[in-house]
Amino acid sequence: MKRFLAGLLLALPLFTPLLIASTAYAQAFPNKPIRWLVPYPAGGGSDFLARTIGQGLSTQVGQPVVVDNKPGGNTAIAAAETARAPGDGYTVLSADNGTLVFNTALYKSLTYNVKDLAPVSLMGRFPMILVVNPGSGINDAKQFLAQAKAKPGSINYGSAGAGSPHHLAMELLKSEAGVFMVHIPYRGAAPALADLASGQVTAMMVDFAAGQGFIRGGKVKPIAVAHPTRLPQLKDVPTFAELGLKNVEAAALVGMVVPATTPAEVIATLNKQVVAAINAPDVKSKLVDFGVEPVGSTSQQFAELLKTETVRWHKLIVDKKITLE
Repeated sequence: MKRFLAGLLLALPLFTPLLIASTAYAQAFPNKPIRWLVPYPAGGGSDFLARTIGQGLSTQVGQPVVVDNKPGGNTAIAAAETARAPGDGYTVLSADNGTLVFNTALYKSLTYNVKDLAPVSLMGRFPMILVVNPGSGINDAKQFLAQAKAKPGSINYGSAGAGSPHHLAMELLKSEAGVFMVHIPYRGAAPALADLASGQVTAMMVDFAAGQGFIRGGKVKPIAVAHPTRLPQLKDVPTFAELGLKNVEAAALVGMVVPATTPAEVIATLNKQVVAAINAPDVKSKLVDFGVEPVGSTSQQFAELLKTETVRWHKLIVDKKITLE
């Protein structure tokens, strides 16, 4: 015991400067602009989330927050760049469940490793909504599912892309309801919605942020929401749980992550400032109006959510044999 204590005392002079330096760095952070990577083109939901929260974050920390759109590779290009960046807190990424959950099961190999990204906070949810073509003759979700069961394969559905939250939400519904429908993937939600409105496809899952123009304009009809509670924007539309399908819950989850080498003190500082920005009344109001459910979690809560989401969705992807190249 005496030898252990003596060794510890001898080691303290070595560790103390490192501890002081780390603490001082965290206290000084940030003292220059923060680069915020978004793995999608400008104008989409993820981009809107980053720019809205980024503006609030900039006000909080007194430094510019520069949003840098890096689309491509099903989010892999931006994810790989973030994973390789210095772990100093000045490079952050908007990462959704495609980046952090789905891709690792959908692809045989990736250009990034999820373990090289550390969670900061879940920023928002984009709950999925089942919508149909108004001219389809389908009035509600019970009728929709009854038709799908009576005539397997007679209903085709669009999605924002193979492996997207919109696609997998419908695969979840198919699995839980025991129905078969034909998937038609698109390059984004907008073209899928356009074909849905014109009757080229019968149904799709979409988030309110992407689909609100079509929903409010009566071009598509919402018949159920994949969320634990009804959405404030669609109070008359039931949840799948109300229809007896309690496990049909799906959303695009978007959070902030940083390189895994980022010190815990810097992650804690980022988390505190990001959550404060999300909870600012003006920011929260903009997010809700856009169709986002603001969150602002701790980094640990985000990490735990990713674990449970990985187990849930990987099982579905494997059971359905869904793969991408």
